[in-house]
Amino acid sequence: MTRLPVVSSKQIIRVLQSAGFEYAPKRGKGSHLAFVKRDEDKTRLVIVPDKKDIPKGTLLAILDQAGISKEKFIELLNQ
Repeated sequence: MTRLPVVSSKQIIRVLQSAGFEYAPKRGKGSHLAFVKRDEDKTRLVIVPDKKDIPKGTLLAILDQAGISKEKFIELLNQ
């Protein structure tokens, strides 16, 4: 089983952008940032809290919203 590292919001944002997500400034509020990815059949919206350390449960929810597996996340994180 793949173990997720402790990551910051900046690292998550970098991974999302490398996976094709774009910043959506009108969607995020307060200390949360929004990113959107449009495919042929689906639009994915991911909300990322602007924090130094993201809790593991929050990271798993972000990955689920983004449709990114843990393995793919770690691969993109290490690029």
